[in-house]
Amino acid sequence: MSLDLSFILILVLRMGIAAAFVVSASMIAERSGPVIGALVATLPISAGPTYVFLALDHDAGFIAEGALTSLPINAATIFLSLIYAVLAQRRTVLISTACAVAVWLALAALIRSVQWSLAAGLIANAITFAICLPLLARYRHAKMPLITRRWYDVPLRASLVAALVAIVTSVSGWAGPAISGMLALFPIVFTSMMLILQPRIGGPATAAVIANGAWGLIGFGIAVAVLHLGVLHLGAQEGLSLALATCVGWNLGLWWVGRRKKAAK
Repeated sequence: MSLDLSFILILVLRMGIAAAFVVSASMIAERSGPVIGALVATLPISAGPTYVFLALDHDAGFIAEGALTSLPINAATIFLSLIYAVLAQRRTVLISTACAVAVWLALAALIRSVQWSLAAGLIANAITFAICLPLLARYRHAKMPLITRRWYDVPLRASLVAALVAIVTSVSGWAGPAISGMLALFPIVFTSMMLILQPRIGGPATAAVIANGAWGLIGFGIAVAVLHLGVLHLGAQEGLSLALATCVGWNLGLWWVGRRKKAAK
């Protein structure tokens, strides 16, 4: 088998695996309401497979450095959530999503121009969440109507995440860890849910899913910091495992707290 054919087959396999993760998780999110849906959406179902594939191609230093850029990118995602939640109350899906993504891209370009340390990334996340969490609170509650699935839902979601994996895997060799870390955290799950859910259940209900994801993004940011430290000191496999455990543990904790509050009412 030629080298080019082998690369193409491996790339297609990676795209398929990552797409299956994202499609399955987003379907669970649609059926479970805004709170549970948000917890599922903020699991590393897109960034996780992307980082695993990067770890197969690069050493631990590459992954650790990429995580340093991913950390402030997580802060950009919360701004994307805020812009979308505000606009989706009255605007169309295309306007709301396009403006939110445009803000994310502008912030990503700004982040790319800075040399980030772990402390700086954590501070950026802390300041961002302190600003955005109170502003998102008013959009967290909305009635979730019954969802009717359309024929293009699964192909659209699968295509979006597969394209992300293909881009990150293909360009990581020459783009370097910083750009790879940025691309790995492109909010593919959030944007696919915006594009698919809003035409069916309306802007306020879709915004509720996105707004509820803010608390999950805090745990995601912590997981990225754990990834950096774990990969740097223990190795890629250990770092990735610790990051996944951190993210899952945080979201399970949020779910447990939510259940306790609901039971106390």
